[in-house]
Order: sequence, then structure tokens, then C-alpha cells
Amino acid sequence: MPTDITPMTERLETLLGPGRVERDVRLAPLTTFRIGGPADLFVRTETPDQLADTVLAARELGLPHFVLGRGANILVGDLGYRGLVIHNAVGGIDFPDETSVRAGAGVDTFPDLIVETVARGLGGLHHFVGIPSTVGGALWQNLHFLSPAPERERTVFIEEALESADLLTEEGERRTVGVDYFDFGYDQSVLHQRNDVVLSATFRLQPTASDELRRVIRENLEWRDDRHPDLWLYPCAGSIFQKIEGIGAGRLIDQCGLKGRVHGAAGIFHKHANIIVNLGGATALEVRGLIDLAQATVSKETGYDLVPEISFIGDF
Repeated sequence: MPTDITPMTERLETLLGPGRVERDVRLAPLTTFRIGGPADLFVRTETPDQLADTVLAARELGLPHFVLGRGANILVGDLGYRGLVIHNAVGGIDFPDETSVRAGAGVDTFPDLIVETVARGLGGLHHFVGIPSTVGGALWQNLHFLSPAPERERTVFIEEALESADLLTEEGERRTVGVDYFDFGYDQSVLHQRNDVVLSATFRLQPTASDELRRVIRENLEWRDDRHPDLWLYPCAGSIFQKIEGIGAGRLIDQCGLKGRVHGAAGIFHKHANIIVNLGGATALEVRGLIDLAQATVSKETGYDLVPEISFIGDF
């Protein structure tokens, strides 16, 4: 981005309409980490057409851009983002038939989508209660949760409920695709390899007794409360490092004596060593310092390499 962003602002408003483009918008309040500097340019989108048109405009102008939902699983640099941040607030929840729900890409999976589906006695999304994510973000990372109850202890993935999704593809086409298109894996989807943007998604759910849904929700929330920070008290981005099968990144960090380690106003969470929390006014560089410390220490003492699962956005 040039130092003077006025010409680019004007060109973008020519394509999107006057008053749509904001400048120097702080990103920290829009992330679960509550960390991050300003975006040079910022556009709020509330409909699939607005989201698609804004992405296409950015592509036409060759403007670096990033689609921001709930701001989970990311760390935004202290210097902010040199380009356009597109805020995905695409809403809308409707029920095409008795067992399916369609939601805009910016709809919060919790509480909004889960509350709406549970109220209708529909199960499938209730497993993800308490996890901050939009629908678009859920498909990006194949949202998942380890169900704690012994009789059903397994990892549940969002792909199990997904039926189809409406996309703006990297070729600039609007397409409806099925679940196989996403090539889902653990914390992975085709969206990591292709510059596609989710506009909405349809989920196929199962009629389930309300008592059973409430039981699972209660157990899952209790399990999370014992292990995960309250975002109001300890803002964070969720798990920092990718899963190491059979061992656990958090367990390795804990074995190296790093649980509870503090660097500035950032700390490795005392209940879960794979989570770094903002203790109040933490900077992105302080978080990066703890990430580097964990990687170096675990590699030296155990031989395992920790790979971040969060995305690093902007300038640090």
C-alpha cells in the first residue's frame, strides 16, 4: 500500500459505493485475542452480494485483502494490516426443510446458529457449543471438538454436518459445492490452498430429543470450562500449535516446564499449555516471543517440532 491511501480509497468507493470504505480501523477489538493494529482500509459486509462484490473489487484493484469473521485462530500484528480488511458479518438463518439449516458465512456458530437449531430439536451443531467461530471460519478450519463423555469420546468435525456451501471461487465464479469439495482434514480444508470465499452454508441435521441435546451441551461446556480460558477474562486465539497425534502439543510444552510462563502481558495459560492468553494489554510481539520460546524449548528437550495452527496477519 502506498503511504497516501486516498487514491485507493477513492477507487474502491467507485466500485462499492460512497461511504462504504473506512480507514485506519483498529482490529484488536474484532479479534478474540484483543491484539492487533489498524487496517489501512476496512469494509463491513452484511449480505452475500456485498461480501462477493467487495472481494471482487479488491481483486480487480490488486489490493491485498483479508476476510475477517470472529477473529479467532489469528494473531494480528501490532503494526496492523497494509491493505483491505473485509469484515464478514453476512447474516441470515433459515430452514429450507425440517432437518436442514442454511446460514450466512458471518453467522456465529455459537450462540446464534446452535441456539436456533437446538430450539427446533435438531442435533449436529450442538457439539461445538462454546467455540467462537463464524460459519465461514468453521469451514476454513473444519471446526472440531473432542466429545468428553466416555460412551461417545471422539473428535466431532463440522464436515459431518455440512451438506453444501455457496462460494465465490478464486476464479471469480459463484458456485454451490458439496462437502467433498472441501477436502477436509484436521484443522484443514481446501480453503487453505484456494482463494475461495464462503458466502453461506447448508447443514443437514438430525432430529434429537431436547433433553439429549441439553445434556451434551452441558457436558461439553463443563469440559471446556475446566480446560479453556474465559475469553472475557483471558482473551486468546484458541490452541496455538497443531495437534501432535498421540502426544499433544500442550503436554509437551507442560513437560518442558513452560505452563504459566509470562512474557510481558502475554502468558502460557495455567490450565492448558497449548493456549497463550492476553493478560491485559499484551502485544503481538510478546505472544510471538512465547511461541518462539515454546518451539525452541520443545525442540531442544523432546525433539518434536511445534507447528502453529493460528494464522499470522499483517505486520509485526
